Amino acid sequence: MTSVRAARFATAAVLLRAAGDVADHWIQTDHQATTKGHHDHTGQSSAAGRRACAAHVATYTATQAAALLAGSRLLGVRLRPGPVAAALAISAATHYVADRREPLRRLADATGKAAFVRLADHGINGAYALDQAWHHAAETLAALVASA
Repeated sequence: MTSVRAARFATAAVLLRAAGDVADHWIQTDHQATTKGHHDHTGQSSAAGRRACAAHVATYTATQAAALLAGSRLLGVRLRPGPVAAALAISAATHYVADRREPLRRLADATGKAAFVRLADHGINGAYALDQAWHHAAETLAALVASA
């Protein structure tokens, strides 16, 4: 990896993560946060849940795009539009999957994390911790793509 590409990666990684936290914890509405994972009584995905999650992911992605644009300009790091668009698509798609909640719960169950994903004691929320770990990994992948 060249020093220019390393600078692009570092810039994209930091900006994606910071913007992700802002979007998840400040920009996301209470309605989106409480509705985005809804499924009906049979376990089927609800339309309200899908809409809330899509609205959240739209603002999440817009926040990350704004951060990448402004931050890279302020730092003088040139990120190319094609890789940035691909990175934002990766971030958006993986964020939607995670925030529908059931896919990560199933993944946790399949990988021996069934108890941890349901943990909500001792100051720990296992589902939230696994959700954030998923987002961090996806944003790292997205930063690698953005740095191309």
